[in-house]
Amino acid sequence: MRRHDNILFITTQQSWLSKDGTNVVVRVDKQERFRAPLHTLGQIVCFGNVTCSPFLMGFCTEEGVGLSFHTEHGRFLCRAVGRSSGSVLLRRSQHHLSSAEATAATAARIFVAAKLANSRRNLQRVLRDYPDTVDVPALTRVVRVLAGLCKEVAELTSLQRIRGVEGEGGQLYFSVFNELLRCHQAEFAFVRRTRRPPRDRINALLSFIYTLLANDVASACESVGLDPQLGFLHADRPGRSSLALDLMEEFRPFLADRLALTLINRQQLSPRDFNEQESGGVLLAESARRSVIQAYQKRKEEELQHPFLGEKITIGLLPFIQARLFSRWLRGELDAYPAYFVK
Repeated sequence: MRRHDNILFITTQQSWLSKDGTNVVVRVDKQERFRAPLHTLGQIVCFGNVTCSPFLMGFCTEEGVGLSFHTEHGRFLCRAVGRSSGSVLLRRSQHHLSSAEATAATAARIFVAAKLANSRRNLQRVLRDYPDTVDVPALTRVVRVLAGLCKEVAELTSLQRIRGVEGEGGQLYFSVFNELLRCHQAEFAFVRRTRRPPRDRINALLSFIYTLLANDVASACESVGLDPQLGFLHADRPGRSSLALDLMEEFRPFLADRLALTLINRQQLSPRDFNEQESGGVLLAESARRSVIQAYQKRKEEELQHPFLGEKITIGLLPFIQARLFSRWLRGELDAYPAYFVK
């Protein structure tokens, strides 16, 4: 069983990363702030104005340590990539199946069905636990419609229509997202999903957590020899990890969305933890980013019962297990990809 990777997140602006022997060293204003042997790390994730020596980049690729760069908003910029590894036969199968409309639609249906079902489960949990403080008719209506969309998408063969159902379900789900907030409802008022840049505090928090999740899923794809940029549901686009976005759909509601709501509802984050920019965008403050990262890492240590494997695993291993199951479907070892559905 794969151990949890230690991930080094760099959020302090103007940090400089370099290699000293077999160690990674982080300096700020020429003062050493962190040092660790590279073999103890699984990934290095940099946000904002963070620079890195080419020698460290090369060492990371040689040792299989992921190194990626993102904007302060969390938008992916680039990653250091060394020589290709993994099975060329697996990648060839992925390229072949993703280019065929029928097999691409087969995978896309499963990704969307899992996302809709897990989003629906979030709403059902709130209806069950807080029936006296939410708009029960509104939530019940959305739960019912999402159930119908799950059935509809299972019969679709058109990728365009499958993507349309995914978008429709997302709009419905987020239309009642405010009902899931129990604290700071005015300060965290949510209208719709916005990105690049996020236009409110909820969107800023969701975008940041989605970035952490996407990075984990992309690493999981690469670890089993998949091409993270060649997707089935998400269209290919230069610089976008389309397959990673496909696979993370099933994780968004129960891992990312629940974490964001927990941080707000338990008052671990407040409106003061966000900075509004003149352009209208909203960013997490640096200290808040550290708090979110710590909460995200802690969430990954929680255990659950995997429905397909029938054994207990930690949440942090889910992306790696699902990537491996997806690769088995691509190879023809499984009749269908067993996406993760929350019980």
